[in-house]
This record gives sequence, C-alpha cells and structure tokens, in this order.
Amino acid sequence: MSSEANNRSNIAVGLNDPQWLAINQVTAALNPSQLNWLSGYFAGLAQSSQGQVVPAPQAAVAKSLTILFGSQTGNAKLVATELKAKLEANNISTSLVSMADYKAKQLKSESHVVAIVSTHGEGDAPDDAVELHGFLASKKAPKLTELKFAVLGLGDSSYEFFCQTGKDFDQRLSDLGAQRLLDRVDCDVDYDATVSAWSDALMAKIAEEMVQAESVVAPTVSAGQGNELTVVEYNKKFPFKASLLASQKITGRDSVKDIRHIEVSLEDSGIQYQPGDALGVWFANDTQLVESLLELLGIDKNESVKFAEQSFTIFDVLVEKLELTQSYPTFAKAYNEYAKSDELAAKLEDKAVLRVYLAERQIIDVVRDYPATLSAQQLVDALRGMTPRLYSIASSQAEVEDEVHLTVAVVEYDAHGYRHQGGASGFLAKRLEEGGEVRVFVEKNDNFRLPENPDTPVIMIGPGTGIAPFRAFMQQREADEAQGKNWLFFGNPNYTQDFLYQVEWQRFVKDGVVDKVSLAFSRDQEEKIYVQHRLLEQGAEVYQWLLDGAHIYVCGDADHMAKDVNDALLSIVQLHGDKSAEQAEQFIMELRRAKRYQKDVY
Repeated sequence: MSSEANNRSNIAVGLNDPQWLAINQVTAALNPSQLNWLSGYFAGLAQSSQGQVVPAPQAAVAKSLTILFGSQTGNAKLVATELKAKLEANNISTSLVSMADYKAKQLKSESHVVAIVSTHGEGDAPDDAVELHGFLASKKAPKLTELKFAVLGLGDSSYEFFCQTGKDFDQRLSDLGAQRLLDRVDCDVDYDATVSAWSDALMAKIAEEMVQAESVVAPTVSAGQGNELTVVEYNKKFPFKASLLASQKITGRDSVKDIRHIEVSLEDSGIQYQPGDALGVWFANDTQLVESLLELLGIDKNESVKFAEQSFTIFDVLVEKLELTQSYPTFAKAYNEYAKSDELAAKLEDKAVLRVYLAERQIIDVVRDYPATLSAQQLVDALRGMTPRLYSIASSQAEVEDEVHLTVAVVEYDAHGYRHQGGASGFLAKRLEEGGEVRVFVEKNDNFRLPENPDTPVIMIGPGTGIAPFRAFMQQREADEAQGKNWLFFGNPNYTQDFLYQVEWQRFVKDGVVDKVSLAFSRDQEEKIYVQHRLLEQGAEVYQWLLDGAHIYVCGDADHMAKDVNDALLSIVQLHGDKSAEQAEQFIMELRRAKRYQKDVY
C-alpha cells in the first residue's frame, strides 16, 4: 500500500500519525500466525468495548513458561539462568524461580513448567527443593492435567541414586496428570553438550506450544549503544586467571590430616563475592600420573586426538581436560569394551559392587587391574571431561579485599601398592608454586547467607574443613559490627593438632565477636565425641536460641555429619519443645522455609 493510501486509511478509522507509527512498529516484528492471533485479539477488544462479552480467540489462551531450579552447589541455577537467556533471545518470555521461593499450589495455574534440579548425597533433594519435592509426593498435591512440563536432572553417575530428584519430579508430575513436553534427561558431571542438545530441543518444542505476547513489542535501540563497554563476568566457562599467594598447612605435624589454608589473588578481576559463596577451581592433573597412564597403555604422548571439536596431543588433553582422579561407571563400561574382562563385566552388572570398587580407585587403578589395548582417541572417548572443584570461601572481602581464602583438605594416600593424590587438592597444595596461575570463578550460594538483620543470633556447625564459611561469616559480622550472638560448634580428631584457625577463633571470643565455642575432638578421649553429641548436650540452650530467632548453619560432610546433626536437632526440638516427632519435623521444615536452617554440604 502506498504512503498516500496509508494516510487515507488512517483518517478513515480515526488514527493519528503516532498511533499509525506504533502499529507499524508492532506488526513489523510478527510472523503470519501471530498476525492472525492479533487480529482476533483486537476484534475481541473492539466487541468488548461495545459492551459485548465474547470468547477470546483460541490462540489467546493465557500461556506462560516458568523455569524452576533446585540447586545445591549452583550448577542447576546456572543451567536454568542460561536457558532463560537462550529462550528470551528467541522471543520466548520466561519466569525464573528458585524452588525455595516458589509457592507449590501455584502449579495448578501454570501452563508450562521446566524443572532443573540436582541430586546430592543418597538421592536427596537439594535444600531449596525439599519443600516442593515433599509437596508433590503428598496428598495435598493437586491434579495437573492442564500442565505441560520438562525435567532436567543433574547428578553424578558415580553415586547409586544418580539424578534421583529429577526422576522423582518427572514421575510425580506425570502421576498428577501433567504432560511431558520432552522425555526427562539425566546429566552427568560433564553436562555441557547434553544440556545444549536438550535446551535446543526444548526451545523448538516451546516455540510450537506458545504464542508470545511479548513478541508484539518491537525492540528499540538507543543511539550510541553499540559503543558501550562490555563488562566481562567470570564464570565456570570463562574463569579468571588468578595467582596463588600462599598455601600453608594449618594442621599439626602429627595430625592424621593435611589441611591447607590457601590464599588466591583476585587483583584486577573486579570479582566480588559474599560470605557463603564457593570458589570454583579448575586444576591440572599431575603430569607424572598422565605419563604413567600412557606408559601402561603403550600410547605415545605426542599422538594427536580430538576433544570438544579441537585437536590436542593426548598428553595435553589428559593433563588439562579429562577426569583422571575420580572413577565413574561410564568409563568402566567403555573401557571394558577393550579390556573384555569377565570380572569387570560382572562388576558392571552389580551396581553396588561397582560403586564400592570405583570409589576406592582412580582411572589408572582400573587400567592396572584390567590391562587393555586401545588407541589414544578411544581412551579420550572413554573418559569424561574434567569438572572444577568447588570450595567454600573462608574469607570476607570486608577483611581481605582483593583476595579469596580457602580451607582445603589434601587428598593423599597409599592404595593398591601406589601413592595417590587428589586432583584439585594436590594441585593447590603440592603442585602449584606460589605465584602460579590458577583459573577460578565464584559460585554464588544464595541458600547460605548471613541473616539480613545483624541482630539475629547465629549457630554455626562446621567440623573439619566445614569451618571455612564460618571464618568468612565472623570476619563479615565483625566488619559490620553486628550485635547478634554467634555460637560455633567445631570438631576434628585432636585438639592439639587439628583446631583449625585456633588463634583467630580465640581472638573472636576475646573481642566479643563470638559468644560461645563448643568443641568436639573425637580422638582426645576413649569415647568418640562429634558435633552432634555437643548439640544434644546443650540442647536446652540450642532450643532457646532457636526460639529467640537464631539462624542455624551446617557445613561439611553430607553423607554422615549433616544427617546426624539433623537428627540431633529433631531430638532437641522434641525433648525441649515438648513436641511429637511429626511436630518436630514440621518445626524444622518451618526453619528451612524461613531460611533459618541452611546447609552447605558435600
């Protein structure tokens, strides 16, 4: 239509020039199906404005996409955030919500939900997913016949209950009548390629399903925006090349543990972190380990291989890119295609036996046990990609500024006739020289935060290296001049050898930053005493602190300590709160819901 014809049409319907310009801007971005929907929508508006009530066009049924994430260490949150950005870049508007902040009853009002959830421990839901997970399994869960959903599970195939929480969400939503957009996908620790393929498939499916109201708004660009400076945000995929400032042993000469205080410089990075966050550390495998593995397999270290669509020497890719210090079922299965061992095949058939076998061995141990002949490329294809290790940050920037501190237990032991060393801990403590380069990024943990009110009491339970974030907490509270009381429960084998940061904690007490310290050194007496025993001994006071509004934090071993502490807290609430077991469970759940009971466990 010519400009003159446009003007005549404008006058005929009473549109002024700005209105006509706005319509042109809106419709220019639409495809034919969206234009058809919009015409029906405007027709409905017109009839409604004349006092007539008409049904909305079929395509105008309200649809929305909500991405729910349940994350223990931050991976599920990162995947969910990247998915949201990817969808919105394709004009698919989404809401991103932590499962901890989501009102479960809202599910019956949703049209499309994507759940991205991790699993930790023995098939346990992450803390921020516990309540929603329980709700879906309860009799209170509503029928969800109008809901369409997709589930992505994150986990580690080395564990028996691999991606169990994702499986639970997928099954329960289906049982409640919801329809799958896609089959559930379970991701192992090197999940980038799997997630990418899944998100592409999801985006295509969602685009078919939904008409986006937001797509009728044409994007606008302000003059000069193209010249603005882009700020780099360091993350798992784009880590910062930091330098090691110090690696100091903080356990005694006769300790059964080698625990290091690590200091890393973040100078010139602009990286900011909060107490409760974790530091992701990319490491290099031990070159001697790599050489020994290649020698066992008879592979030339200079042979060229492909990994992630790039070319490397087999030596370089084993040092920098592949997981060697943890064994996993996918490797055992792939490797036995070449070893052809009946014994290993029998282990592969029994998951419990395989899990025990692999837990005690590194990749090189499996190769020693079951010799095989395979090519350099076949070895690369059998291994999984290296993943960074996460360490609870042991410092506050209010105290250390452009540094970050860690508390690292060095994994080093003799087994199967050979000396073994952990990947990241050995790198940080033994192989990296001061001033050496280490690639790092901050993993935010909004589920492990100090109370917003500085007057709130805090109970901290952190045996062993679990003390790390509480050092950061106290540095921050001291800098903030917070008036809330602070109580530390700490345990380790021996007082004289293993009281980590002893001088600092004594100063915190002397200066009035810390009000109480309860210690549990398991080997200083005949009967072993752990932090959960100290909690029970002082149960009446612990319960009173909770009544006074205290937040309680637990950091450390997930498999045993965290469960024992939780059981102790339930016993305390029952005994000193005069509650039934069910009431005590509800009390603890209310603490979780209010974010007054937070865990950073591994």
